[in-house]
Amino acid sequence: MDIKAQALYQEMQSMAMQSKLNISEQTSLAPNPSSEKFADLLGNALDKVNGMQLESKNMQVAFEMGDKNLSLADVMVAKEKSGIAFEATLQVRNKVLEAYKQIMNMPV
Repeated sequence: MDIKAQALYQEMQSMAMQSKLNISEQTSLAPNPSSEKFADLLGNALDKVNGMQLESKNMQVAFEMGDKNLSLADVMVAKEKSGIAFEATLQVRNKVLEAYKQIMNMPV
């Protein structure tokens, strides 16, 4: 088996140059809009859940004060939606904490 070192070296250099070009092309492209930071996504989700809870509370107060535009069904639906959103947030938090604990217990 005859291996020509110079040809092999040139081929490796051209492959390295191509990979550098591909990396530079990928970094020069616009960032992916769906690659937001996890903290930002989590913060937005918490703000949305908080907003749902505040809206539910305001609807309850308005209904108790005699607002004729609100029915009991509307108030109860808003309350259940905010309750479900809060429970889902708690479940996500529990899963994140569980994953964090597993990662911290991994041997290095």
